[in-house]
Amino acid sequence: MKPVLIIRTGRAPDAIRARHGDFPHWFRLGAGLQLHQLRVVDVAAGEALPPPREVAGAMITGSAAMVTERAAWSERTAGWIRDAMDAALPLFGVCYGHQLMAHALGGRVDYLPGGREIGTQPIALMPNLAHDPLTLALPASFRAHTTHEQSVLEPPPDSTVLARSARDPHQLLRYGTNAISVQFHPEFNAEVMRGYIRRKHHDLRREGTDPRQVFSAVAATPIARRLLRHFSRLHGWNASSS
Repeated sequence: MKPVLIIRTGRAPDAIRARHGDFPHWFRLGAGLQLHQLRVVDVAAGEALPPPREVAGAMITGSAAMVTERAAWSERTAGWIRDAMDAALPLFGVCYGHQLMAHALGGRVDYLPGGREIGTQPIALMPNLAHDPLTLALPASFRAHTTHEQSVLEPPPDSTVLARSARDPHQLLRYGTNAISVQFHPEFNAEVMRGYIRRKHHDLRREGTDPRQVFSAVAATPIARRLLRHFSRLHGWNASSS
């Protein structure tokens, strides 16, 4: 059986990683997969991606990097995403992965107007999406964890916007039958979200946001956390996922 690829574009901050593990662990749990089903490639460290035909699909992680930096490893990964799309490979991008997929496929990424979005946010589905297999069972609104400064400002041509937040109109995008990306973090739990807010405490104060208010608003996000597992089941990565 072909492995599912985790494309690692960064690492969790040291304090969070020491307490909660790192991105591959969170994605594995979110998708309901076993270690032997996965292959992790750290593209930010220069590791080479396998040909798309050698994997069952890929999940693309978040990062502290910025897509607009156009780092060589990031642009190489964007090229791989285009090849994977040509091969109709199942892809699920998160945060940086979301922005990189949009950039690779012709969208525009830059800083989110009004500054960073961080904390537990209400996410609203766009109307008339009852036919989409990923959002079919979702409520009209659900909570999700966010932390980002850049965002997809213009989605790629032929992509479909599936959900938005008050600050970001492109929280969930579909690119054809097998590829999805989300700006929010379905792999986060509430404690991880709180860890990111603690880390950004001084930045938030400097930007005029009360970190205590953001921290106190953190809540469980069971609907968002199910998305990776649902995607995994839809694409046959884990037939027992629910």
